[in-house]
Amino acid sequence: MSELKTCFKKVDYDLGGLLHYIDIGDIGLPDIQRPFVWSNAKVRDLFDSMYRGFPVGYLLFWENGTGNGAKQIGVDGKQHPIPSRLIVDGQQRLTSLFAVFRGKKVLDEDYREREIEVAFRPRDGKFEVADAAIRRDPEWIANISDTWASGKPSYQMVKGFLKKLEAKGPLSVEDEERIARNLDRLFDLQKYPFTALEIAPTVDEEQVADIFVRINSEGVRLNQADFILTLMSVFWDEGRMALEMFCRQARKAPDTSALASPFNHFIQPDPDQLLRVAVAFGFGRGRLKSVYQVLRGKDLETGEFSNSQRDAQFKRLQEAQAEVLNLTHWHQFLSCLIGAGFRSSEMISSQNALLYA
Repeated sequence: MSELKTCFKKVDYDLGGLLHYIDIGDIGLPDIQRPFVWSNAKVRDLFDSMYRGFPVGYLLFWENGTGNGAKQIGVDGKQHPIPSRLIVDGQQRLTSLFAVFRGKKVLDEDYREREIEVAFRPRDGKFEVADAAIRRDPEWIANISDTWASGKPSYQMVKGFLKKLEAKGPLSVEDEERIARNLDRLFDLQKYPFTALEIAPTVDEEQVADIFVRINSEGVRLNQADFILTLMSVFWDEGRMALEMFCRQARKAPDTSALASPFNHFIQPDPDQLLRVAVAFGFGRGRLKSVYQVLRGKDLETGEFSNSQRDAQFKRLQEAQAEVLNLTHWHQFLSCLIGAGFRSSEMISSQNALLYA
């Protein structure tokens, strides 16, 4: 009987450790300033489940085959410029947790900046999305990010909150004990345990993408885009930011007609669509597999990794993306569409056909 072999190993973390590894760049989380699809209510539910001690699902990482000695394209100030683990599944959860614990703002799907404000009522351990009434009520901590962002120890936080409540009215000993206990429990969410399944670096890109699609029920298209942009955030963040900016500007008319802009009435492209076009233009390949390989520095013919190969491929990708995002080319193409009789997005039956054209 043959022995069953798995392509992953199980690793246990606490939340504080995960956030530390993201801070120093050892775990590659996509930049906080890229579209985030969870609602504040969903983030609230995540914190409520953790507070109650419920499981919130495992994480899926992919060990990075390039190693920490490889050169990164671009500089983001991390202690470890090349992460040893890339996030395959769990990006929304970790982005939520990182944004709340570090007090960072996120961008929504329309590229509008927003803060994730989750409120907590220590008297009964209730979580809510902050609103105007909650912000005025001393019973609530209107934004739990302040709990950790202040850097104060838990006893100072408890003491300060009780003092604020006592100004409203006297508290019984039982109330004080319950409130202090619940605040300590909130503070200790940093110790919440997570289990990660870490896929071996020998597993290739298409297999990892297949694993991602099989275990995730939220839609293949979004999964693939997230996965691609994870790799791009890790290895060439300036290029990802250029894609994000182009897509943001394509959705909103400029303040003045004198400003050149990708805004149009035919298509509002997503970053992964433009990235695929750049890879098709630069390398003559359009499959998602080719995008993964280019971003990880894998030779498209031999399948081998090398630092020099990755540098050469990124230079080629940079040149191709510059052509794809060139506003002169973009406007000339849009003029061709108008000349061909197209008038609006309703007449475009295939976005991919338009982009590859």
